[in-house]
Amino acid sequence: MTAAPSGPAFSVHDIPFSTYGSWLDISPVVAEQTYADDLHLVSHQNGIHGVLRLVPRDLATGARAGTRIEARPGMLSWIGEGGHIDLAYEGPDTVRVRGSGLGFGVFAAAQSLTPFSGTYFFHDPAADAHVFTSYETGRRYRVTMLSGTIADAAGIQALGSGDRGVTVHAQEDGAWEIAIEELETARPPYRGRVAFGEVVEATQRRFAAFVDAVASWRSSVTPAAELAAYVVWSATVRPAGFVTRPAVLMSKHWMDKVWSWDHCFNALTLAPGCPELAWDQFALPFDHQDAGGALPDSVTHSEVLHNFVKPPIHGWAFGRLRRRLPTRPDRAQLAEAYERLERWTDFWLKARRAPGARLPYYQHGNDSGWDNATTFDPERVAVTADLAAFLVLQMRELADLATELGRTDAARRWTSAAEETQSALLDELWTGDRFVTRGVATGDTWSSAGLLDLMPIVLGEHLPDEIGSTLADRIKAHLTPYGLSTELTSSPHYLADGYWRGPIWAPATVLVEDGLRRAGHHRLADDISARFRVLCETHGFAENFDALTGTGLRDRAYTWTAASYLLLAEEHVHRDGH
Repeated sequence: MTAAPSGPAFSVHDIPFSTYGSWLDISPVVAEQTYADDLHLVSHQNGIHGVLRLVPRDLATGARAGTRIEARPGMLSWIGEGGHIDLAYEGPDTVRVRGSGLGFGVFAAAQSLTPFSGTYFFHDPAADAHVFTSYETGRRYRVTMLSGTIADAAGIQALGSGDRGVTVHAQEDGAWEIAIEELETARPPYRGRVAFGEVVEATQRRFAAFVDAVASWRSSVTPAAELAAYVVWSATVRPAGFVTRPAVLMSKHWMDKVWSWDHCFNALTLAPGCPELAWDQFALPFDHQDAGGALPDSVTHSEVLHNFVKPPIHGWAFGRLRRRLPTRPDRAQLAEAYERLERWTDFWLKARRAPGARLPYYQHGNDSGWDNATTFDPERVAVTADLAAFLVLQMRELADLATELGRTDAARRWTSAAEETQSALLDELWTGDRFVTRGVATGDTWSSAGLLDLMPIVLGEHLPDEIGSTLADRIKAHLTPYGLSTELTSSPHYLADGYWRGPIWAPATVLVEDGLRRAGHHRLADDISARFRVLCETHGFAENFDALTGTGLRDRAYTWTAASYLLLAEEHVHRDGH
């Protein structure tokens, strides 16, 4: 017997059904903001590709059966009036599917097969299995019968357009079972040596262990902790392609990459309970640091993009990471982190400062992580206050690391550089009541109604008190019932689904909350944390949220959102003694 369902229930419309280490998921999401009628087996190797269409079948008519879908971490089920179908992960590249009272169709999602695209289908006599081979993923998908019968096989060895796949029915006992594997070229024939119930129970145990590791503090006051942990756990993939370490993708929907600031929030959340995985998250983009010290924009299975960079929050993040790890990093780890952060900082000081300038610039809003923020409307190549503030924190972290490593001269140099950069920030961009942005091409300055202009609050205790208080007052104006809007809702540029021109985002929330707390504005920090936690508990873990309604927007299973919830929830529990 299969164990009773455990773990949080969720909608596969919002959160893919997957497992730790897998590049696969089961979801109706087959491309960016594209939802299919049927669930698909989706692969994230070489991008997001809905490879196989999974269709419950009425045994009497052969037509698609009406079902409802239920999902928990260990098992996904299609439940209809005449029976049910269950699916579970036996491993990262293998799913088991069983049914009773319903048939099941496994079809190539692509109808058309050309010499360069689509899915070819054939029966492999060596394995006695049916195989789909996909141009898009470069992988094969093998379907092996464990019990039951193949009622129909369509499109075997066919070219051109048409259905390709198998329909599975039951034998006399009314039950059937299959295995679907993702493989490269060949492996021994599949033999199901573990009962389906044991497969489910093993997955449940693995997930339960992960939750206990990352959220042992959870209670009734943090009701979304287990689901947040599932979002992070299920989006973790094993090393493959350019992904050099176990990695938490931002999502197993279409945002299936690691961007070079998103990873910091996942690392921080994982640090106390999964320290090795946390270290891998922080280090992954640095594995692709270029000769000039720049981090890539993003890394995924089959590409590393360098067309933009991301903001240098890594000194801030590493300082927090060190404090959250259960065991202090050893000297070699500290030395590696120091050298990587030093090269990353030198990139900004050498490659991103105009001749004679004291402060560096972004080349585009994408470099800031706030892609289309109104801060960049007048000019894209701009000196912004947030960038200088992040670099000040990074330089201070370098000074601390140099001190620990016994590099006295380097520690003095980075302390001096931090002080000089902060002085330049205040001299050049602080007007007495706000920070402004300066265009590199024109020298013009301007301010916006965007939260990005207020991000120097991350300097926390390093800010003069009067500046911290002024920023705190301005931050209050961005509060809605659901959290911090990234553009004032009264702004003519505010857009409900405007990406960084209004919606609430997790990273901005965490950075602002931390800076306010370190600057002594605890009550406001508490309020921001509480509103964001309630937002996630009510509306899930979307990429961002409508600031006025709380509705989740864009990708609905975003790991930095789930990680930020866990981080803020943990700190709330420890702070309030729940």
